[in-house]
Amino acid sequence: MPVFKNENNGTWYVMARYVNWKGERKQKCKRGFATKKEAQEWERMFQLQNSSDMDMSFEAFTELYIRDMKSRLKENTWLTKEHIIRTKISESA
Repeated sequence: MPVFKNENNGTWYVMARYVNWKGERKQKCKRGFATKKEAQEWERMFQLQNSSDMDMSFEAFTELYIRDMKSRLKENTWLTKEHIIRTKISESA
């Protein structure tokens, strides 16, 4: 998907289209990126998160999980989850 520059304030934005888990086509707009590269990176991660690719590697899934959950959890809860991923799950996989 392309990224666009807002000529009024000089920032970049992304218009991404995707199919949600119900099979409905949706469009997501994210604004306020300082550079084109930041907008493209956000769009790439958004498409990766919304892809229903079951062939995803465990490392890619773990990276998505970390990016998604780290900001939602309190620090101690996150540290516990991170320890479990690092010591129990990653080593046995």
